[in-house]
Amino acid sequence: MAPVKELVVPAILKLIVPAGGAKPGPPVGPALGIYKINLMAFCKEFNARTQIYKPNTPIPATVKVAKGYTFELSIKSPSVAWYLKNAAGIESASGKPGHVVATSLTLKHVYEIAKVKQSDPYCQYMSLEAISRSIIGTAKSTGIKIVKELD
Repeated sequence: MAPVKELVVPAILKLIVPAGGAKPGPPVGPALGIYKINLMAFCKEFNARTQIYKPNTPIPATVKVAKGYTFELSIKSPSVAWYLKNAAGIESASGKPGHVVATSLTLKHVYEIAKVKQSDPYCQYMSLEAISRSIIGTAKSTGIKIVKELD
């Protein structure tokens, strides 16, 4: 009987890692280690590509693992909810969105977030207006009121 070859199954992993904070330990190490990816190469590439963000900004990353233990890294900008909470200066959203307003932001904030999100791969073909409407919907669902001007 012939020996059974080890199968390398290609995988797609989604991680959220702090900007500039990738290190071989958890959460990166255990997630990528089972695929025998060079952790130091991943950490160096991730940290180099996230230098433009403030430290500890949560960065969504997609890692496509290929045969031969190679990987392809795709980085997105932080989530809309994170941008909204950061712009509003709050730690958490409203516990009862639609009933309790956590804070208010202006349309200018929405527009600035939309400009940043437009660089994401899944938003690059959307208009700024469409992205802004999506951001307003996210704000509403987190209890943040969007107004024309702050009082």
